[in-house]
Amino acid sequence: MERSFVHVYTGNGKGKTTAALGLSVRAALAGKKVFFAQFIKGMEYSELKVSQYIKNIDIQQFGRECFIYKKPTEEDIEAAKRGMDICEKILKGVEYDLVVLDELNIALYYKLIPLDRVVKAIKERTPSIEVVITGRYAPEEIIEMADLVTEMKEIKHYYNQGVQARKGIEF
Repeated sequence: MERSFVHVYTGNGKGKTTAALGLSVRAALAGKKVFFAQFIKGMEYSELKVSQYIKNIDIQQFGRECFIYKKPTEEDIEAAKRGMDICEKILKGVEYDLVVLDELNIALYYKLIPLDRVVKAIKERTPSIEVVITGRYAPEEIIEMADLVTEMKEIKHYYNQGVQARKGIEF
């Protein structure tokens, strides 16, 4: 790529991870190599199978089997730090063209990773690496640093009528 950009998909609406996955598939099918890091998440999401179908996408989770609803545990913090250690190396490398930091904004919101560490890693990345950051509550520093910011806004969601997450649609 001639120039790389930082994308942020944030907001309270559905579709942030889905948009990042769509971009990842597009990039991989164009011959790009993609690293998809999922912070916070540790459950069995359907997208974890993407590497079986598209060889240019590597996906790893850096979370536990449950989502954080209250105070993060030491395990949550350690999983996020381990993930950030790996992502920092990847962002300074040359193996990948696109790096997705899925739910990183949530990890920042819960203070699992210091914001200055994330900003530094993105600013000091290999210049050719495109970066996508997803998750609600994008900090102002991340929004300012980004070249593209999309806010997913919930207008209506069937979850509010009691519909549970469905395999292949929400997970």
